[in-house]
Amino acid sequence: MRNERDTRTLEADRARRGPRTRVALAVASTIALTVVNPLTMPAPAQAAGPTATPAQVQAQWTTRTVAPGVQIRTGTIQHPDAKPAWTVAIHAPAVNRLTGARTFAPLGTRAWAEDTARRLRDAGLEPRLEQVGWPAYADTPRGTMGWRVRVGTYATSDEAQRTTPKVTALGLQPAVEWTGYDVEQPADRESVHVAVIDPAAFTGTVEATHNGDVADRETTSSVAAKTGSLIGVNGGFFITSDTDGVQGTMAGIGAYDGELQSMAAGSRAALILADGGRRARIADLTTTVTARAGSAAYAVQGINRVPGKVRNCGRPGATPTELPRQDLTCAKADDLVKFTAAFRADLPTGPGVQVVLDADHRVVSAGRRGGEVPSGGSVLQGVGSAADWLTAQGRPGARIDVQETVRDTAGGRVALGPDDSIVSAAPTLVEDGRIAIDAATEGMLDPQDLSFGYAWSNGRQPRTMAGLDKRGRLFLVTVDGRRPGVSEGFTLAEGAEFMRSLGAERALNLDGGGSSAMAVAGELVNAPSDAAGERPVGDTVQVLPARH
Repeated sequence: MRNERDTRTLEADRARRGPRTRVALAVASTIALTVVNPLTMPAPAQAAGPTATPAQVQAQWTTRTVAPGVQIRTGTIQHPDAKPAWTVAIHAPAVNRLTGARTFAPLGTRAWAEDTARRLRDAGLEPRLEQVGWPAYADTPRGTMGWRVRVGTYATSDEAQRTTPKVTALGLQPAVEWTGYDVEQPADRESVHVAVIDPAAFTGTVEATHNGDVADRETTSSVAAKTGSLIGVNGGFFITSDTDGVQGTMAGIGAYDGELQSMAAGSRAALILADGGRRARIADLTTTVTARAGSAAYAVQGINRVPGKVRNCGRPGATPTELPRQDLTCAKADDLVKFTAAFRADLPTGPGVQVVLDADHRVVSAGRRGGEVPSGGSVLQGVGSAADWLTAQGRPGARIDVQETVRDTAGGRVALGPDDSIVSAAPTLVEDGRIAIDAATEGMLDPQDLSFGYAWSNGRQPRTMAGLDKRGRLFLVTVDGRRPGVSEGFTLAEGAEFMRSLGAERALNLDGGGSSAMAVAGELVNAPSDAAGERPVGDTVQVLPARH
């Protein structure tokens, strides 16, 4: 693969700057990423050892068939010539485009980079400047993204850290970084797990699950052990802080056992596991939910979330943006939210009104927010004008129907049956067999604000991904990351290229980072990046054996 971000040498003008003020330059070249496809490599019994490619990539894979039609391949991809190291980066002053808050970005303008380099050199340090180009996303600019300034090459993080006080003394913002996370050079090691599920041979099911409680967090391996699954991976984005809502609830569309349990954050990628996974597909989905009481109607903008708080945004009327925005909690003054029986936590309290409905959608009670969702029933909570609507329509005995519609970008309706489930995240990686990363559209980065999403999108990170090939085979993939010298991870572009190398016609990125996990027969097989170990997550995808 051609390098997705090229770093070019900045030519210094010696005559203009003179020998003492000359900007130090980092010479970097375009690095080709050679993707090693584990599905085309021989199994260990057939291979004499690691397979080398012309690009000096070495990969060693082991294979395991866990059931007819279900295979696991585990590999370590190595680049023996890679020489990553610790360094001190200087981050550029920036302003969050949506909130106006002052912050810092990994890249800045050329003028900032040259001025920063001069200040560092005057202080006796040796800076290097690197020009960073945009990856080949489908919806971002081409050419230069920005300029990076770094100082030193160190064997350990502690050694690099000892340089930071000198940088801070100049009024600059230092950050200790591992260059192995840069796409400009190959990663020295990447630990990858690939699960392949062939519906033509597999007699079990594949389903997304929140394990019965959408207001709970549980590790992927724990859910896998409880359900007796063959393979499990983590699913989509979810709430991790009480400040942003109820922990464990999803921050994007989620459906389990045919019931919609959370709404889409705008139009984002989703894995649809219809008919127990036998008819799987990947598409961008939107949701429309409407509460109707006779001729009166009001738009529901959330399911199983705190009214007024919209994690990852992407809903009409949300501020500061109605567009998807990863890890941002937007506000919504007028907000109607439905709670299902799968919300097994105390209902949110606060200003507004709630109406409790029975299984026939008739109002049982109306009043202050709080309590629990009754078994078999549901609850509507409203704030702002939604509270006024509920007060007017929520008379005891009145009927309030809630109509839910899921559609793909072609406008087709996605019907949900009892054996259907949906798990979502972002962004799309592969479409129609071509790399098509819509990172900006799905709110993972902002071309106008490099303080947002840069490291997550453009740096190597732990990833969990899903894809489908022409034969309908489902790929569930994890790559470990944030482990210098052990496994760096993939950038979004590298993840897309890897999924395409498997033969994926469509692929999407699921939740990653510390959430990335794969369990086989209920046992964790990868190495999550959180210091505390495997992270409890919201939903998961489980490959379940046939029940006899």
